[in-house]
Amino acid sequence: MAFEYAPAPESRSVVDIAPSYGLFIDGEFTDAADGKVFKTVSPATEEVLSEVARAGAEDVDRAVKAARKAFVKWSALPGAERAKYLFRIARIIQERSRELAVLETLDNGKPIRETRDADLPLVAAHFFYYAGWADKLDHAGFGRRTTEGGGGAHPRPLGVAGQVIPWNFPLLMLAWKIAPALATGNTVVLKPAETTPLSALFFADICRQAGLPRGVVNILPGYGDAGAALVAHEDVNKVAFTGSTAVGKAIAREIAGTGKRVTLELGGKGANIVFDDAPIDQAVEGIVTGIFFNQGQVCCAGSRLLVQESVQDELLDSLKRRLATLRVGDPLDKNTDLGAINSAEQLARITALADAGEAEGAERWSPACELPSSGYWFAPTLFTNVTQAHTIARDEIFGPVLSVLTFRTPEEAVAKANNTQYGLSAGIWTEKGSRILAVAGKLRAGVVWANTFNKFDPTSPFGGYKESGYGREGGRHGLEAYLDV
Repeated sequence: MAFEYAPAPESRSVVDIAPSYGLFIDGEFTDAADGKVFKTVSPATEEVLSEVARAGAEDVDRAVKAARKAFVKWSALPGAERAKYLFRIARIIQERSRELAVLETLDNGKPIRETRDADLPLVAAHFFYYAGWADKLDHAGFGRRTTEGGGGAHPRPLGVAGQVIPWNFPLLMLAWKIAPALATGNTVVLKPAETTPLSALFFADICRQAGLPRGVVNILPGYGDAGAALVAHEDVNKVAFTGSTAVGKAIAREIAGTGKRVTLELGGKGANIVFDDAPIDQAVEGIVTGIFFNQGQVCCAGSRLLVQESVQDELLDSLKRRLATLRVGDPLDKNTDLGAINSAEQLARITALADAGEAEGAERWSPACELPSSGYWFAPTLFTNVTQAHTIARDEIFGPVLSVLTFRTPEEAVAKANNTQYGLSAGIWTEKGSRILAVAGKLRAGVVWANTFNKFDPTSPFGGYKESGYGREGGRHGLEAYLDV
């Protein structure tokens, strides 16, 4: 019998959401030039959380001008002085972490356990980590080595960074972008996703609380047209984008020949490979984390499960038992495992792709689970009898949908894992260290996890191959994208 849980919702009273928010330009909240606004809703209840100013091209120009003006003084500060601001921001994030976790869950729909235990600690950790780098850039070994064996050319900031982030990890993606940019002496204009603008606007308040000089960080909530105007702006020196491969390709075309630096972190269709000697129970937990964390709305999700034929039945039985215990519902309830899908648009995409999988002959299974009557919900779903030709094995679904394929030999596992236009992540489950190293070296994926999945650390670079983009974020590698070396 499944355990009966007493509901344990986090209190909404810890966060005070204003009825309306402006754009954050040059240290002040301001209306959009054309007066346009949009509403941000809670995906779990469809209630309107707030009304937010919608940035247009004129606002982008104002923000870039403010960032350019601030760059003169910010880039001239000694690294140790810049570090003080970053350390201060990191500490304020920690102090306000409960408030920010509840806010993120309300605006995004993901479970409070994830925002509280994964997102917010990592956000603070990124600012702490890059604060530590700010006064050590000359010693990072960028550029050529001199004959005396010292570092190469003195690394300099690029200027104004235009950054566009997605809705799946709103505050964490902001930290991935802003922390290295500020540490290296650049100034920032950031456009959060239109469905999740609130945590970025709260971060703007944190910048003021930390005493960050005006114009160093500017936040422009808006739609795709604002992002396009930011990317195309002639006074932006560096573009950082996380999002869909289609938009990434459009950005690459837009900036070709302009001399702008760019990092693109795009889609994925990660393979999670389970060998016959893997610890089954541990692998099942990793599979669940790999595809159902954040409702599968993760670019590096382990959405293709490759199982060695001899353990397929045992693994699937164990996996189905585990899925039957997952709790879908109120994201603010600390017992919840799967929250709401971020938007009606995303839910429609997931539904269409899952229906296509069924229509093409794959076998669909979901545990019995009651979905809330309001909001955007999708039950955890498993597909078996999947071939590499199935749409669900090729296209990124970005939802709680797992496709199961089988293999017989390590060579077949590698061939199937690499048979994708993406190359962001992969997982390997085996007790043999030699097999982990042998297989990992052949996988065309930017991140390969061994006997775990979806583990992140600010010291470790993240990024992809092929249509998963180029450039790296995190670690020392994440600094280089913001420096002229």
